[in-house]
Amino acid sequence: MTPVEALERIAELLMRARAPGPRQQAFRRAAREISRVPESELQFLADAGRLQDLPGIGDTTAAVIAEALAGETPQYLQKLLEHAQTPGTEAGDALRTQLKGDLHVHSDWSDGGDTIRTMAEKARALGHDYFALTDHSPRLTIAHGLPPERLREQLDVVAALNDEMDPFRILTGVECDILEDGALDGLEELLARVDVVVASVHSKLRMEPVAMTRRMVAAIANPHVDVLGHCTGRLLVGRGRPTSEFDSDVVIEACRVFDTAIEVNCRPERLDPPRDILRKAVDAGIKVAISTDAHAADQLEWQQYGTDRAAECGVVAEQVVNARSVDDLLAWCAAHPTTA
Repeated sequence: MTPVEALERIAELLMRARAPGPRQQAFRRAAREISRVPESELQFLADAGRLQDLPGIGDTTAAVIAEALAGETPQYLQKLLEHAQTPGTEAGDALRTQLKGDLHVHSDWSDGGDTIRTMAEKARALGHDYFALTDHSPRLTIAHGLPPERLREQLDVVAALNDEMDPFRILTGVECDILEDGALDGLEELLARVDVVVASVHSKLRMEPVAMTRRMVAAIANPHVDVLGHCTGRLLVGRGRPTSEFDSDVVIEACRVFDTAIEVNCRPERLDPPRDILRKAVDAGIKVAISTDAHAADQLEWQQYGTDRAAECGVVAEQVVNARSVDDLLAWCAAHPTTA
């Protein structure tokens, strides 16, 4: 195990354990910093006890790096592995085997950590037939959202990769910010052009419930929207973030009327929606997308967190849009009603 692999593995296990975000980020930041340093230089610094001279490296991350360089499993990692909970229930695994892709994936074009090619190669290695590349829309500047000209450039890059990787398919897409009035953050021309649109609330998450309900319904009613992303906006790590307040019955009914899928977000710090909302969605018969919201290639493996939860709440493969073939999925994406 290389020092970078050890640091990234620790960050992943901390996320699974819902450790505070800054602790997770310390290990991810350390992994990024040393990935730029030749191993011979790392070894020299380790031998001299000077790893902390590198940006972002503290006592704990330095110890991890030194132990990995020595061919050992770092002690910090060993302790986490002893207490790690591995996802995977019988019903969840049965549902996972029926999925053909992932509809919420980020790359280093916005706030992801890996290239489009790396994400595609990992998805293909996992047995996916496709994934939707859904980097952020422009107003989410904190996540380096793509302005129109940048998204157009990305569409050309994806087309070239698809020619090379056929029959595996990278679906074009965007995670589109839902603005305060329910409008979508994106040009009509581009929203119509991409394959998949995931619409998510990223701002004003504590909006008054009636206004938040109207906001979400307005987005769901837009025929370009295929999936409602991480609908409550909650976070379960560190200090956490409570769920946004809205009328879930009204939002679910809007998803039914406008044939919009609700996302089961697989990220361990989100696990959104909560079980009560997901069970309501199942009872209403609306469609579901089980997606990782991956920001790095290894996070594409997190789908089990979603399939376990979905199966527990009664989701069956027939409801899951990313259990469809790519042609069936794209036909559904193109057929949302424009009026109730």
